[in-house]
Amino acid sequence: MNYDVIVVGGGHAGCEAAHACATLGNKTLLITGNINNIGDMPCNPSIGGSAKGIVVREIDALGGVMGEVADKTHIQIKFLNSKKGPGVRSLRCQSNKKLYSETMINLLKSTKNLTLKEFLVKSLIIEDNKVLGIVTEDNENIYSKKVILTTGTYLNSDIMRGHSKYKGGPHGEKTSLYLSKNLKELGLKIIRLKTGTPPRIDGNTINYSLVKEEKGDNKLITFSNFNKPSYKVKNQISCYLTYTNENTHKIILDNLDKCALYSGMIEGIGPRYCPSIEDKIVKFRDKDRHQIFLEPNELETNEIYVGGFSTTMPDEIQEELIHTMKGLENAKITKYGYAIEYDAIDPTELNMSLESKKISGLYTAGQINGTSGYEEAAAQGLIAGINASLSLKEKKPLILKRNEAYIGVLIDDLINKGITEPYRLLTSRAEFRLLLRHDNADIRLTEIGRKVGLIDNKKYDIFNKKQEEINKLMKFIKETNFKCSKENNEFLLKNKSVKLENSIKVSELIKRPEINLNRVLKYLNVKFNKESIEQVEINIKYKGYIDKTNKEVEKMLNLEDKKIPSDIDYEKVRNIATEAKQKLSLVRPLTIGQASRVSGVNPADISMLLIYLKKEYPNE
Repeated sequence: MNYDVIVVGGGHAGCEAAHACATLGNKTLLITGNINNIGDMPCNPSIGGSAKGIVVREIDALGGVMGEVADKTHIQIKFLNSKKGPGVRSLRCQSNKKLYSETMINLLKSTKNLTLKEFLVKSLIIEDNKVLGIVTEDNENIYSKKVILTTGTYLNSDIMRGHSKYKGGPHGEKTSLYLSKNLKELGLKIIRLKTGTPPRIDGNTINYSLVKEEKGDNKLITFSNFNKPSYKVKNQISCYLTYTNENTHKIILDNLDKCALYSGMIEGIGPRYCPSIEDKIVKFRDKDRHQIFLEPNELETNEIYVGGFSTTMPDEIQEELIHTMKGLENAKITKYGYAIEYDAIDPTELNMSLESKKISGLYTAGQINGTSGYEEAAAQGLIAGINASLSLKEKKPLILKRNEAYIGVLIDDLINKGITEPYRLLTSRAEFRLLLRHDNADIRLTEIGRKVGLIDNKKYDIFNKKQEEINKLMKFIKETNFKCSKENNEFLLKNKSVKLENSIKVSELIKRPEINLNRVLKYLNVKFNKESIEQVEINIKYKGYIDKTNKEVEKMLNLEDKKIPSDIDYEKVRNIATEAKQKLSLVRPLTIGQASRVSGVNPADISMLLIYLKKEYPNE
């Protein structure tokens, strides 16, 4: 059987990659070990969060499906950091994980040009450093023009708890034993990483009178830019908050020799920003307690995810630890926490398109590239799927810049800086985060999604209507006078603002920090939708900061325009550090801008490189 594209793995990266390839008209095969686990959430039952929620909006704007499925299946949703600046605001929802997976499976099954099959992959079919397909563990050859590996944590993975260690993937699934060995034989650099998960408990055994309730927002909100909310605010399910205490910490410190993390069993490096409870207690001994979030996993079983309590302690110690916390004194564990160690590839061996530098037609996305998180995986899967499809049409790849999307920041960081631990997106990683906001994801990226071919006419019409509304509102506030009158001044005083001495335009009035555009429009009895109001108000209030950021973007883009010849020998560049030569030779950056972001390359190295290029490549 021949295909245009084979996607290996049915996690969040695989779902986006397969959907994109098939939607763009390619005959696509999605191979996974268990079709029922497609779109699974093996860890936290949530989508979004700080920075990650913006990524979901970007995926949606480009034509991906994570936001759409999250909107259909969440049981609670919140807008984070709503009282802070617009650059850090984002959505996060609690998902019904079973329903999320079922919805994603049904979506993929109904996608034209897409076939789903259950197989484990043993090796790739390679000829002259070009991928031609895959070989299953049943020794069946399946041929394709492109292959996208989205294997998650299933490559040669080990499950560890206490002093127990055995081969397996999440949920005790069979691990992929041979593929990472094959990748290593093909010359790809394999690294070992680790992640973990906390125990789950029976929600019926929690004493809810002793824990703090955390409700969802009381307004309708969505990840998708194109769909209206399909839930009722009052039907949202609450999460809850409890804390560790001195007793919890003592049990952990007394039993460190029994946990996999501190017994020397684990080789892989774990995620810095999602440490185990053992790590928290050891590294932050000055803290007398740590927050623990009780998050519903799914409605059908009333199973609760104990967020912030990832552990590799043996079962009996996990029981003791859980019972030390308020509200969980009699909690029943339904699934014990564990660590999982797995193989990944060094992402610096990829091009910015996520295609391998060593094997033509081979793309990788998700945790195999060293990231953590469903959202980071989905974003890479979408870009890999788009670029595999563009390559089939002999078109240039889609490479998002750091000023265009968090997705651009993510991929740029992976390829140019590499990883020493599982990578997680944070708002602090984006130097232009004021431009990469939740509210303008569709404005930034929908035209790109349309050009690629993933935004259909219906979505494009919705986008254009929003643009028209924004332009109409901007015109209104720039042309409308807010007169100096008794009534208007009373309105201003009521909103804790200074009275007017002369009439001003509404656009000038709302520059005042205390003045809210929505209140002004209501006072003037003028109606516009809330998305347009949010967009216009941010653009007016933050104009100075946005203009300053755009000047910084111009400087960056100037460096991106300075190309580096592909045949350059960095060993011949004088007066740059040995580390810089090694890193530049490995990454092979395409531009000076990209070179400046390579880990280990400093400004002095860039200056010497520019001098060398001017001398040796005067016509470039």
